[in-house]
Amino acid sequence: MSEEKQNGQIQEETVENSENQNNELEKLQAEYNELKDTYLRANAEFENIKKRMEKEKISATIYANESFAKDLLDVVDALEAAVNVEANDEISLKIKEGVQNTLDLLLKKLEKHMVKVIDAEGEFDPNLHEAMFHVESADHESNHIVQLLQKGYMMNDRIIRSAKVSVAK
Repeated sequence: MSEEKQNGQIQEETVENSENQNNELEKLQAEYNELKDTYLRANAEFENIKKRMEKEKISATIYANESFAKDLLDVVDALEAAVNVEANDEISLKIKEGVQNTLDLLLKKLEKHMVKVIDAEGEFDPNLHEAMFHVESADHESNHIVQLLQKGYMMNDRIIRSAKVSVAK
């Protein structure tokens, strides 16, 4: 009987060891799952931060250029005003031609960097135009642009200066 007792004891110990190992395995599996979940969340957060940083970098570049382009619009206005001055003699005509060439070059460079003139004809759009005043006009329908007072510009589909216009009542 002592042998049976020993066998029984061994079996009990084996069962206990097996249960302990199963419990330990379950704990390790739970810990593994928790660590895996933490890793996946941290990795996803890292990827989101990377994407957000890339968007912010692109946005910062665009908006930095936007400020510079907006500053150049005063130069465009001055050159356009110079081109519109009447020239009477040959020297004035040559100067006017040079100013026109400079203006054309500047406008091409601005367009290359996505700066475009806002259309200021037809119906008034408060998103694109700034109404400086309303006028009576027999030639224009109500809420249509009568006169362009100052050109407006967009860069990358964002207004950097709205077109200043007069609008028919």
